[in-house]
Amino acid sequence: MWVLALALLFAFGSDADFNALASPVAIMVTALTTAVLCFRRSSRSRGRRRRAWLLLGVAGLIGLSANVLSALIGNDSLSEIGLLLALVVGVAAMVSFPNQALDRPQLVRTLLDGIVVGGSVLFVSALIVFPDITNEESAWDVARLVSIALPVMDAVLATFAVLLIMRSVGPDRIPLVLVGMSFVIYAVADISYAVGESSGGFQFGSVVDLGWVLGYALIGVAACHPAGSGTAVTGRGDATEEREGSPVAGTVVTFCLFIAAAVVQIQGSLAVISGLAIALWFMVITAVAVRQISLVVANERLRRDLEVRVEERTEELADLTRTTQLTLTSVGEGIYGVDREGVITFVNPAGARSLGLRPENLVGLHAHDQLHAVQDDGTPFPYAGCYIHEAIDQGVTVNSEEDLYRRADGALIPVEVTASPVVDDGRVTGAVVVFRDVTQRREIDRMKSEFISVISHELRTPLTSIKGAIGLVAGGATGDIAPEARRLLGIAGDSVDRLTRLINDILEVERLGSGADPLELIDVPLEKVVRSAVEQTEALATQADITIEVEDVPGIVTADVDRIVQTLVNLIGNAVKFTERGGRVTVGARPTGVFLEVAVRDTGRGIPLDRLESIFGRFEQVDSSDAREKGGTGLGLAISRNIVSRHGGRIWAESTPGVGSTFLFTLPSAEIPVSPQLD
Repeated sequence: MWVLALALLFAFGSDADFNALASPVAIMVTALTTAVLCFRRSSRSRGRRRRAWLLLGVAGLIGLSANVLSALIGNDSLSEIGLLLALVVGVAAMVSFPNQALDRPQLVRTLLDGIVVGGSVLFVSALIVFPDITNEESAWDVARLVSIALPVMDAVLATFAVLLIMRSVGPDRIPLVLVGMSFVIYAVADISYAVGESSGGFQFGSVVDLGWVLGYALIGVAACHPAGSGTAVTGRGDATEEREGSPVAGTVVTFCLFIAAAVVQIQGSLAVISGLAIALWFMVITAVAVRQISLVVANERLRRDLEVRVEERTEELADLTRTTQLTLTSVGEGIYGVDREGVITFVNPAGARSLGLRPENLVGLHAHDQLHAVQDDGTPFPYAGCYIHEAIDQGVTVNSEEDLYRRADGALIPVEVTASPVVDDGRVTGAVVVFRDVTQRREIDRMKSEFISVISHELRTPLTSIKGAIGLVAGGATGDIAPEARRLLGIAGDSVDRLTRLINDILEVERLGSGADPLELIDVPLEKVVRSAVEQTEALATQADITIEVEDVPGIVTADVDRIVQTLVNLIGNAVKFTERGGRVTVGARPTGVFLEVAVRDTGRGIPLDRLESIFGRFEQVDSSDAREKGGTGLGLAISRNIVSRHGGRIWAESTPGVGSTFLFTLPSAEIPVSPQLD
């Protein structure tokens, strides 16, 4: 009400002395009332808004103190310093006013907009309205610096407030508009005060005083608004989606306000300013405005384009993540991932169900310690010999490894495992393990083995009788036989021998698979084992014109010598059979962790990549014609895998078709303790 009363007094009052006395009193009363209202609102607010109202109240008290100081002692310099401090506190209050804190780039951009807009207008205005400010002959003292800083801070604060208004949303905009407009009006009043001072002295009792009063009053009204505490106003706008304000609009509005303020400033100085200077002033200020607006438009367009691109990319990544998650969830085999330390990072539902746990209960556990069954003597298998460690440490993919996993209820399940390294930018960061429960397959294999074993045993008796009968006839027990009959008896005898070897191999596989034939483990130099196997295959190699070379074979292994020699004879014999005349077979070894790795290389025709795993199955050969041309039962590699597995190692093949093949297997080193799988 006193704002209206003061306006009527200025409009119709005739006593200039009374107006000059009433104006400062009205300003101080309004400032005190506004400060009290700000402190009252601060006590009812929370968070950032509480701090903002507190700072506005402090700024009001500082401004009031500056006005009182000026009225009591008449020191305008101290008063202006106080007002400058109040403006600085006001900037801090405006920064805290939005409920959601501005991020640092947005805050810096808004402050710079305020400095560019307000500073540009004030600089051009100063050259025209305040030529003494830039006069080099004038003394540069504290009073002069304050007189320059005060309108600059006014302009920056007002511009910052307007930009926040244009970028605000929802109920926050109403109190922010009131506070922002108060600073704009206050800035115009301060600039008008500066114009009066530069034109010969300012006297209270003019319309300019009304700007200060109105500026304080608007802040007080904002403090009384229902949304002043930062809470939403109920009953309106709840169903509408809030939209971000436009920084372009804010910049345009700010420039328009300050151009209008500048026009008001120079109205009283038209008599002393030439038309050319006024035209130059408008040209410069317009150019600055257009340039700033164009920069804001370009930045806003770039920002929105980047937001769209980020949103699209985020949606693509979200779709990819969903697809990957659905794949892991839908697949029937167990899949889990580990980091470089072997700790589980994820597991799919099928894998968790197989292990009797929830996925979240497995994440963070060490896979080797949690999942692997212990050895027969109750001690855990060493991690250094685990396929997970090999995938991570050596970067190799381990296919169709057989293992026993321990469920949460203590039950053991046989699994077939494939472990692959996860490589990121040439560096192994972990491994992915795929496993499947082969309990049913093991049961089928057991029934099949039992059937084959029974049949084989039943066949051995008649074969022995047939072999004996053929021998008697061929030896003349029934009298002389014709040459053709003798030839036929020879074919029959060879067929009986081949069938006997087949039956023996079948029974060998059955014994090894059932564990009926225990291993006789001793520590033995690996080179001695290799030399023994080479001696047994040298005659076959000489007959085929193949050279067998033994490379460096270091170390001592813990092994059943006869069984490992049998494995090497199988591998070297296959290498000789499938290498062309004049070729070469090489046998060597090297240490790898707690194992020694044996390699048998040939220069034969090679093996197709899709057959490198299946050839270790029973009755499997690379080509169906091999049984006829090269001989063999197709059980040698199956027997070799069983022998190596029982020693705690693994066997696999590598090949380049047309160049040759390499069969490799590992044995525990006696020099680095590691327990094999005992029977």
